[in-house]
Amino acid sequence: MKNEKLDELIDQTDRFARNLGRFYKGNLLIDKDVNPKKTAKTEITKTRPGEEEVKKAILVAHKQTKDTGVVVEMDIFGNETMKREEWEFAESLDQLNSLIHDCRKCELWKTRTNFVFGVGNPNADIVVIGEAPGADEDAQGEPFVGRAGQLLNKILDATGFAREEVFICNILKSRPPGNRNPMPVEVEACRPYLEKQLKLVNPKLILLLGRVAAESLLKTKEPLAKLRGKIHNYKGWNVMVTFHPAALLRNPNWKRPTWEDMLQFKALYEEMTGKKVQSKGMQ
Repeated sequence: MKNEKLDELIDQTDRFARNLGRFYKGNLLIDKDVNPKKTAKTEITKTRPGEEEVKKAILVAHKQTKDTGVVVEMDIFGNETMKREEWEFAESLDQLNSLIHDCRKCELWKTRTNFVFGVGNPNADIVVIGEAPGADEDAQGEPFVGRAGQLLNKILDATGFAREEVFICNILKSRPPGNRNPMPVEVEACRPYLEKQLKLVNPKLILLLGRVAAESLLKTKEPLAKLRGKIHNYKGWNVMVTFHPAALLRNPNWKRPTWEDMLQFKALYEEMTGKKVQSKGMQ
């Protein structure tokens, strides 16, 4: 039996879809609950053209819904063009840690003891980045707590920075078995987390420790000798590179060039911030 009201509704919907582009150039942003065990609740937000407007609308849509999950940007025909995860909306380091500490985006979750997020001042002027947690870090869930960490503390203190004043983390949040170098797929899996940490802290300067950390973050194959002594840029942040403390334990002859790097790092920090730092000198 023919339903005239239903046919009319279908016809109106069809005409609306075909003419939508004439009057409205934005997208429909839908925050969908991806857990099939829950009742889906959908929030639809119209946005004006422009990347910043789209980002704001996604955030609004996410906050309006009680069911958190993946946020999807889709057009009127249902084509998904972007997905965002709940951790991307984190507004603090603690919140971010709580949302990603059980990450399983690479195989390292199978062998780790603890997820090593990072430690230090959430509003630090300086972020120090190593390559990956070692055995001590994996056991305690905190970066740079072994012999290399103790040496790092001494280097920072000698330069005029206390460990508590900076934020310390690694390229990877999980320990590679046998302390092997991070694999590219592992680096890329962790990179969004590291970038989110940097956005939340928003430091004045970044200090990279060692060749692996420098290669991974800066995406370069330049040797450490060519990376040291220069100011690099990573997405708007000034970056300097020096030896990893573990390398200094193996070769004490590298302590002098490391100290030279730190003096240059200190000078750049003072220039950028206008703050004076009292160095003590390395032993």
